[in-house]
Amino acid sequence: MATSGLQILGFFLSLVGIAATIAAMVMVEWKKTAQGKYRSYEGFWMSCTAAQHRATCESYQSILKVQTEIQVTRAVLLVSLILSALAILVSTVGMKCTHFMDDAAESKSNTAMMGGIMFILSGLLTIIITSWFVKTIIQSSYNSIHMIRPEFGNAPFVSWIGGLLTAVGGCFLSCRRCWRSKATGSINVRHLIPTNKPKADYV
Repeated sequence: MATSGLQILGFFLSLVGIAATIAAMVMVEWKKTAQGKYRSYEGFWMSCTAAQHRATCESYQSILKVQTEIQVTRAVLLVSLILSALAILVSTVGMKCTHFMDDAAESKSNTAMMGGIMFILSGLLTIIITSWFVKTIIQSSYNSIHMIRPEFGNAPFVSWIGGLLTAVGGCFLSCRRCWRSKATGSINVRHLIPTNKPKADYV
């Protein structure tokens, strides 16, 4: 089985990944455009206009006025965070360092593995939707006939890192099945050698 330290490491990595995903959602630099000295940024909750080291931000009055790629990415990332929250609860119950379900070791082990799988799904969901958003921005930039071309900002990079850390942490949590197979497969060789030697003939 995986050691308690390996589970704690995976849980910690997943928490850091979730924090990075939350930070990316708060950031406004998801989509940016530049025109001369003016730069405009669009995030999930507000848009900002910067000029000469001064920025003015406004919250969206209605989510329906936000562009489609921002609406879809925001919704999927929220689903990913909800899945991560459930994974935290499930993993906490199943980890060896906690005292939940101590009387049912097999069920506790399976619970921790389910939490790790949920972390993996959450991280993959974050990576996929972020990649789709970046692809959409790049395509719209190539198809734009105006001088102002949209670009993706720094927030997608933070989101990618968050999704990767969450998925890697989930792999550590759910990898104990591999450790178990190794532990059960490594049988002591001495038990395989017959100990009953043929008795020698005595005169």
